[in-house]
Amino acid sequence: MNISFASAGLAGLLLAATAADASAWTRHTTVNTWRGTYTVNAAGGCSGGVCSRTRTVTGPYGGTVTRSGSVVRTGPNQYSYQGSVTGPYGGTITRSGTVVVNPPY
Repeated sequence: MNISFASAGLAGLLLAATAADASAWTRHTTVNTWRGTYTVNAAGGCSGGVCSRTRTVTGPYGGTVTRSGSVVRTGPNQYSYQGSVTGPYGGTITRSGTVVVNPPY
């Protein structure tokens, strides 16, 4: 799949693939809603030219959703990505593809 885009968020993630190796980060937070408290744990970083992240969200009744993915530069203005989402009942959805960045003229 080839996609042209101008999304600043995705562009930032893709540019992170060229950042220095071992730029790791973690985050832990809780969110209180009228349905209950959700706990979010996330981690990511870049190493060896690959940037990846994982995020786990646990809901007020114990259900957990895990998202993970990575991106790597495969050529000039071209990146490959892969990711997966595992739901609270164990089902998993995976995705992968190629993103081609067309710089503005």
